[in-house]
Amino acid sequence: MGFKAVIFDLDGVIVCTDRFHYQAWKKIAEGLGIPFDEEANNRLRGIGRMESLEILLEYSGRGPFSREEKEKMAERKNEIYRRLLASMTPDDVTGEARNTLAEIRRRGYGICLGSSSRNAGFILERTGLKDAFDRIVDGNQIQRFKPDPEVFLKGAALLGVRPGDCLVVEDAEAGIEAGIAGGMKTAAIGGAAACGKADYRLERLGDLLRICTAI
Repeated sequence: MGFKAVIFDLDGVIVCTDRFHYQAWKKIAEGLGIPFDEEANNRLRGIGRMESLEILLEYSGRGPFSREEKEKMAERKNEIYRRLLASMTPDDVTGEARNTLAEIRRRGYGICLGSSSRNAGFILERTGLKDAFDRIVDGNQIQRFKPDPEVFLKGAALLGVRPGDCLVVEDAEAGIEAGIAGGMKTAAIGGAAACGKADYRLERLGDLLRICTAI
């Protein structure tokens, strides 16, 4: 298979917080009089908060908005999102996800979280997942967001492995593109599975165990 480490995205791969993102962005959109539905929300998957806001504002027919206005809107979205996240518990992580992470580590692979979310640490605390990863890289440690490969390249460096020895697991096409740009192998799950760009297509997270044989 040719890899020694697995780098996981968080939202949509290990936990499902899409509904919270949707609810928070919808609240911001309503305040601006912008129609916002699941299809519009799908455009925001896998990218940073400010980049998501710029896409949302395309629907407004207003502007230009000042940087200060945009920052206030982004912060308001995050406040709403974090309130929703506070309801999360360890029960929001499936047994399959926990068992897959533990078994891949047992088989000798380094495990890293590579998430663009600045709330990744909070989510890991709420769900009891902090100790499931050898290294963690999130949106607070990067300057460029997916499809830029920075988050994954930092993860590889922290694990002490070459990018080419890493497998990236992603549910967003932007994340698959980031893995490819970083010279890594990629496994797509969820929405990303339809993009046809990944090396592996997963029906469920446990399918990784067929790929990650003992090393």
